[in-house]
Amino acid sequence: MCNQMRRGLIVAAISTVLAGAAPAFALDGNKPITIVVPYAGGGATDSLARLMAEGMSKELERPVIVENKGGANGIIGTSYVARARPDGNTLLFGGTGPISLNIMLRPKLQYGFDSFDSVAMLFDGPLTITVPTSLGVKSMDELLAYAKKADRPLLYGTMGPGSVTDLFGWMLTKTLKAPTTAVSYKNNTASLIDLMAGRGDLSFATPISLIQHQQAGDLKILALTTDKRDPSFPDIPTVTELGYPQLKSSYWTALHAPKGTPRKIIDEIGAAAVKTVQSDTFRKLLRDNGQTEKAGGPDVLDAQLQADREHWGKVIRDNKIIIN
Repeated sequence: MCNQMRRGLIVAAISTVLAGAAPAFALDGNKPITIVVPYAGGGATDSLARLMAEGMSKELERPVIVENKGGANGIIGTSYVARARPDGNTLLFGGTGPISLNIMLRPKLQYGFDSFDSVAMLFDGPLTITVPTSLGVKSMDELLAYAKKADRPLLYGTMGPGSVTDLFGWMLTKTLKAPTTAVSYKNNTASLIDLMAGRGDLSFATPISLIQHQQAGDLKILALTTDKRDPSFPDIPTVTELGYPQLKSSYWTALHAPKGTPRKIIDEIGAAAVKTVQSDTFRKLLRDNGQTEKAGGPDVLDAQLQADREHWGKVIRDNKIIIN
């Protein structure tokens, strides 16, 4: 066999291999992109994910669907995406809890920060420091005075060990310099029922879930955990303006892809997600749910993940919190 013929066969073989490999890393317009929400259906997160899918479908001109895979504090759905093929067809509607907190709190977890590629930062939202009006506390300073004089630990509701509300409780406890006790609830509604009935002392729930109860006179939101006031809640002060900047905290939501997803695909999907978040329809839904737009590409999400390592990571390390 002559050298020219041999070279021709080698080139043909390489071309065949490359042609066969290409579809694994190409967006298939006939196959829907699946956005996995690691929680059960219903609620604000689910509504936002479905509007996100609708907007991205229009931008990408291909079907985008939402699949709920709830359970184990977001671990089941997040693990599913971590194991998925890195072809852009499976994404995670991730956030503070499923990604950052689970990874930093659970040493035996089957995924880590390096299991995902950042696609797009979407939005975030504040927590609150809220008390029942029956407590007779009307400001942060009064709360600190009350905590120091109380002859018992103050009870605060959480969404379970390792949740954002649980870790924020550790932060507030340090500021109060008084004993507290975390009480876990299956959902926010149950927590608020106990709070309004006087069976709890503190809540860190989102302002949108509390504002009607404050207007009814059952609860008092002492502060938002932000630097600046939220235009949707202009009368509620922030921890920073009240002199407690160490309590600044938020929770966020973003899109993640399995590690190894080609950057070209990430950029295409990320651009569609950012454009959707910046639409009037999506912005309205964010406002209605007490969230704030924070749309940006992979670099913005990478920066958020690093900020979590520094902020929540310090809380976890300082208090030696580990969940097995």
